[in-house]
Amino acid sequence: MIKRKWHWTLVGLLIVLVFLFPIYWMVITSLKTSAEIFGSPALFPKEINFNAYVKLFTQNQIDVLNYFKNSMIISTGTMLGAVMLGAPAAYAIARKKMKGVTLFLLFILVTQMFPSNMLALPLYTMFSNMGLLNSYMGVIIADLTLTLPFVILILRTYFLTIPSELEDAAAIDGCTRWGAFLRIILPLARPGLLTCASFSFLLSWGEFLYALTMLKDNEMWTITLGMRQFVGQFGTNWTELMALSSISALPIILIFIATQRYIVSGITAGATK
Repeated sequence: MIKRKWHWTLVGLLIVLVFLFPIYWMVITSLKTSAEIFGSPALFPKEINFNAYVKLFTQNQIDVLNYFKNSMIISTGTMLGAVMLGAPAAYAIARKKMKGVTLFLLFILVTQMFPSNMLALPLYTMFSNMGLLNSYMGVIIADLTLTLPFVILILRTYFLTIPSELEDAAAIDGCTRWGAFLRIILPLARPGLLTCASFSFLLSWGEFLYALTMLKDNEMWTITLGMRQFVGQFGTNWTELMALSSISALPIILIFIATQRYIVSGITAGATK
């Protein structure tokens, strides 16, 4: 029995190493010189070189801090919008007995399956008429088309795991429906809320097509748009591209480390009802 557990542990460790290898390769590539990158591939750099990171913050044509600021504003706005709109919607679907709920959930699921390149042109035309191009709000609303269906589906199943008797007890004590939702249901659904907030932030942080379509001014570019400056017609600056990619991955890694416990419990509870 113990040997079998060790076998599964080794298999799991190998799978983790396979998934982590691209991240490792990205980091060591950013620490290599251009000559070493185009030479014979090696798992370890011969000499650690931080010139790529220094150039990112010293050369004038690449404003890394501004890209981070724009990505942070858009991702945070998308996260807050998805949770603030998705939580009441998911709660209403979970608690109210309405006809056609199954079809509505199917519609939400199908909406989430739409690829971004299919929605980019209609959204561009609509936002152009509304004056939302080249603005944070336009990209945030566009990103909500990706994150909001996910939040509604996960939170609905999570709210179903919370007994409705708690709301009945709160109503007897004089609490309104909104009061019970804000004071009782949301605190109990904290793992699900943190899961949805984390995924909403991460999906918006790595989104490229909507930002490319909606943002024309370089000062409004996100970190994903800034990366494409290192890809030219006659070649790619791999060292600085990998350095910027490594830096942009830090918020994602920190969020997963901070919310790993809640993400696992939130997905498990929200997917098994």
